[in-house]
Amino acid sequence: MQYITMNDGHTIPQLGFGVYMMTGDEIRHMVPEAIEAGYRHFDTANAYFNEVALGEALKATGTPREELFITSKLFPQSYTTAQCGSDIDATLKRLGIDYLDLLLLHQPYGAYAEAWPALEEAVKAGKVRSIGLSNFPVHKIKEVMKVATIKPAVLQVEINPYWNQHELKHQLAEMGLGDVTLEGWYPFGHGDKGIMEEPVLVDIAQAHGKSVAQVILRWALQEGDVVFPKTLSAEHLRQNMDVFDFELTADEMARVNALPQHPYYVVPEEAPAFVLAQNDYSKQI
Repeated sequence: MQYITMNDGHTIPQLGFGVYMMTGDEIRHMVPEAIEAGYRHFDTANAYFNEVALGEALKATGTPREELFITSKLFPQSYTTAQCGSDIDATLKRLGIDYLDLLLLHQPYGAYAEAWPALEEAVKAGKVRSIGLSNFPVHKIKEVMKVATIKPAVLQVEINPYWNQHELKHQLAEMGLGDVTLEGWYPFGHGDKGIMEEPVLVDIAQAHGKSVAQVILRWALQEGDVVFPKTLSAEHLRQNMDVFDFELTADEMARVNALPQHPYYVVPEEAPAFVLAQNDYSKQI
């Protein structure tokens, strides 16, 4: 496993396991497989409704807490100062842990500028070690920075060979946030067959005796990003971890980064209805 030291001094495993849209049963089946394969970084969210299952599954493996890196995220309904504090406590209770390694504001809507100081208070209280943002565009990051005394350690966004986020990294650097670690969702293009058949990626995969998926993950690692692919296959789980025994050449990295750029998902400026809905996170799957 490779690790990145974030701008707050904490380290984060560069490859993790995401549990987006996984049921409790799927998590209880896959987490032991993930631990056995070497995963220690797990990414969930209040809005995934599976924090209880993840916490129980991790506890059942007997893995020491200090070996784990656990991320969760707050949805906009939690963004008032008072609600944010109580929902952080509820998140810890659902996961069955005393602290989160990383807590993110999940969506860039609502009172996020009010929520950020509450995240900072959670850091000071020892409930959270690192804090960050998810899906935030640059102009909304600037709004957060107006009230921040702790810089975001992480920005979680879509990252894949068709959306490498080089422009975003440049913009962050111009804001004095060049040391923010980027985490990538949709590394495989949300199941897009086209990215798996991309000739450049296929050619590089054949040159290394690896799969296209492994080349994509290796590219992300060498980009300096954190990535957490989701899979319900134990075989793919192990294959995704088998990316530390080869490197892409500078020429291969350049070829990947020269691919045409387009996102698979555009984060809307205005909040979609599902983001504004009030959820009861005690109802877990």
